[in-house]
Amino acid sequence: MPGRLAKLRKLMESQATKLDALLIESKENRYYMSGFSGSAGFLVIGQDYAYLITDFRYTEQATTQAPEFKVVQHGTPFVTTLIDVLAKAKVKRLGFEKAHLTYGRYEDLRAKLAPVELVPTENLVEDLRAIKDAGEVKLIKEASRIADKAFEVLLGRLKTRMTENDVVAELEYQMRKLGAAGASFDIIAASGQRSSLPHAEPTDRSIDFGDFLTIDFGAEYQGYRSDCTRTVVFGRVNKKQREIYDIVLRAQEAAIAAAKPGKLGKELDAVARKVIADAGYGANFGHGLGHGVGLAVHEAPNVGLAGDVPLKAGHVITIEPGIYLAGWGGVRIEDMGVLTAKGFDDFTTAPKQLITLE
Repeated sequence: MPGRLAKLRKLMESQATKLDALLIESKENRYYMSGFSGSAGFLVIGQDYAYLITDFRYTEQATTQAPEFKVVQHGTPFVTTLIDVLAKAKVKRLGFEKAHLTYGRYEDLRAKLAPVELVPTENLVEDLRAIKDAGEVKLIKEASRIADKAFEVLLGRLKTRMTENDVVAELEYQMRKLGAAGASFDIIAASGQRSSLPHAEPTDRSIDFGDFLTIDFGAEYQGYRSDCTRTVVFGRVNKKQREIYDIVLRAQEAAIAAAKPGKLGKELDAVARKVIADAGYGANFGHGLGHGVGLAVHEAPNVGLAGDVPLKAGHVITIEPGIYLAGWGGVRIEDMGVLTAKGFDDFTTAPKQLITLE
């Protein structure tokens, strides 16, 4: 990942508090910077060196996956090896990811690494990750394709008396059969009145005629993730179901049409929110319009009420308005795509017109 190392080193130089090196231990940031996919390891990156410290289980894997890094096998405790690496590199000021280091661990490292000074940093790697390169876009599109295909298979198998847990198990099974490493997050399947819960945990509730079923799902492929939500109905659609679904669909389509580089996340959120508010359901859309997706299913940029950063070409985002009525049910429709100079390139191919199942 030489290009990414160069960009990170430039960011490190621009920090008001000059850093000799940066310690990275979050899984997604470690993978992004090095290509190493193991579950345990630490990166130490300076201006003219890059170390990957891991244990015996992963040294061979790390050497293969992270050719730009010098792989060092640590003993017990890990910090002894870290002290040696920092001494060899003559590090005096070591940056750390303040969002990923617990206070207890910070206190321990501060005591054991002295006189090395620990300097908190925020979003150095995350800011790089927010803009996807062509290779990343390709992987995310494949994750989306797998999820869409699995959903298509699921539609042919959905029937009443299935439980929400049945739906989740079948969908994840199909994604794995199609090449996914697994679901990109805990799949949501909420039926009937429970579809008013935006992040409902699936249960053994049986689906019945007349029920809405909201399914929020995604696939993980080579570390990258997708995110999609569809709401379907069993049996004949009633008037209110049609009304609510059509409002959410109009809101989503308006936001997709308005999505372009330069617009603030909160401005895009406002486009969808206005459609829903004008229809009389503003109080029933209580979450943000969307978020970034990549190595994590929720990452920068924020496409919600607090999204005050301009959207840029290369941002992969979701657009997912919803209406939720307690005691009745709810609807969410979510697509994911990449922003380009022309607008929103939608990866999601699952149908958005209301699907009715017998």
